[in-house]
Amino acid sequence: MKVPPDPVPTGIGDGSEELAEAGRSRASARVAAGILLSRITGLVRERVFAHYFGASPFADAWRAALRMPNVLQNLLGEGTLSASFIPIYSELLEEGRTEEGARFAGAVFGLLTVTAGALGLLGIALAPVLVNVFFDGFDPARQALTIDLVRILFPMTALLVISAWALGILNSHRRFFLPYVAPVAWNASIITAMLVGAIAWGLSGEALARILAWGALVGGGLQLGVQLPSALRRLGRFRPSLSLRVFGVRQAIRNFVPVVAARGAVNLGGWLDFTLAAYLATGAVASLGYAQTLYLLPISLFGMSVAASELPELSRDRQRGTHALHGQVSTAMGRVGYFLIPSTLAYVFLGNVITSALYETGAFGPTEVQVTWAVLAAYALGMPASAVSRLLSSAFYALRDTRTPARIAYVRVVLSLGVGFALMFPLDRIEVGTLRLGATGLALGASLAAWTELVLLRRALRRSIGVFGIERGRLPRLCLAGALGTVAGVSALFLLPTLHPWGLALGTLIPFGGVYLGVTALLGVSQPLRELRGGSRSAT
Repeated sequence: MKVPPDPVPTGIGDGSEELAEAGRSRASARVAAGILLSRITGLVRERVFAHYFGASPFADAWRAALRMPNVLQNLLGEGTLSASFIPIYSELLEEGRTEEGARFAGAVFGLLTVTAGALGLLGIALAPVLVNVFFDGFDPARQALTIDLVRILFPMTALLVISAWALGILNSHRRFFLPYVAPVAWNASIITAMLVGAIAWGLSGEALARILAWGALVGGGLQLGVQLPSALRRLGRFRPSLSLRVFGVRQAIRNFVPVVAARGAVNLGGWLDFTLAAYLATGAVASLGYAQTLYLLPISLFGMSVAASELPELSRDRQRGTHALHGQVSTAMGRVGYFLIPSTLAYVFLGNVITSALYETGAFGPTEVQVTWAVLAAYALGMPASAVSRLLSSAFYALRDTRTPARIAYVRVVLSLGVGFALMFPLDRIEVGTLRLGATGLALGASLAAWTELVLLRRALRRSIGVFGIERGRLPRLCLAGALGTVAGVSALFLLPTLHPWGLALGTLIPFGGVYLGVTALLGVSQPLRELRGGSRSAT
């Protein structure tokens, strides 16, 4: 049965803009709710992983192995597919051309499946070469384990790429919660594999790492299975094909190529970060991975959620002209800033408390906490820029301009690697227990590059849609509220007695968050929180 899209007001000057804005806030909240649940299970997954693997050579091998097929997922998956597929498909739905939209979606599905499958098989065949080239810094034992893990994980990645196609369908039909909560199935499969392997079968080290990889492969199939039925119902008559003659396919490919090139550069840069970390002291790759998990949490919740929900609507708004776009981009930037400013301050000044609460168990001890906090704080300095850049990139994609973000992405990658390489070896001389701080240099390079990317994206977008930005006076008030919240949290940290890590986290983060929320309410800048609450109620 064919499911029609939700109606959205489109009038101008009759009050419907407010209704439409409320609808966008609810959509953003649905994305955030789905991401929150998936990230919570992701943190549980990381805690279980930290308990059994810590910052050991086995943890290094897993991080490296997972990163390699992730390049394929990021090249063909969610962000790339969204940039090339959603704008075209959303406009076809808006114009009532649903049959053409279904044919277009079927052709994209066929082409994507063949491409992802072929690259997955190629990755399995070339695993030894890839590991030897990119992780030459590993000793032979770590290299051998990484090769075995990569061969299991490449098929998983092909499944996750197809899952991104289902996400694009559902987002275009304004169904946001399900595709972003689907990774819960992937996380649950991995957690189950580790617990069964360690507790029921008594495995550890290399054997447990292999069980972990098989759990990830099963989880990839589950993540696709959760979304596929709902996506197919919305398509009506689903006709997979490999035809390039279907309307929109050639244009999608033209849009796809520069985005893939940009994603390729960004992912190659991320891959090379781990490659460089392999030349540092043991544990650097693992520390980088632990810190990235926390770093990506606020970006996903408050950056990607806004960007993902705005892309279909910005694509529809393109028909109304750029005057409609700059207002929506400015409002969305305000939402992102409201949540990312306190997140950054919390990671920089209270990151040790957060890291300890989430990871400190088993093989992950106080030394691992301190090193991970240092890497996390360095990443956090660029966190607001990364989140806003995702939003601005979505605006370019809505304008059917995929080349500008691509060119700027190249600058980001080169700068990140250059600065990171210059800093990592000097910082690797600094010892913290049995570990070192070399990975912090790579994180600092990434942060500097993120701010450079934001400046360039904003300058380029202003030439297309005019002046935009957070409302005058709002940013200083948000920063003031964040600073007062930080003082409250750090003061509580010094005043509290010795507690369990979770107790210490609650005792510091509750005052931090309470002061921030109270001050923003007093200063009249808490509207994004009210919108999120309204959207969360509607999502349930």
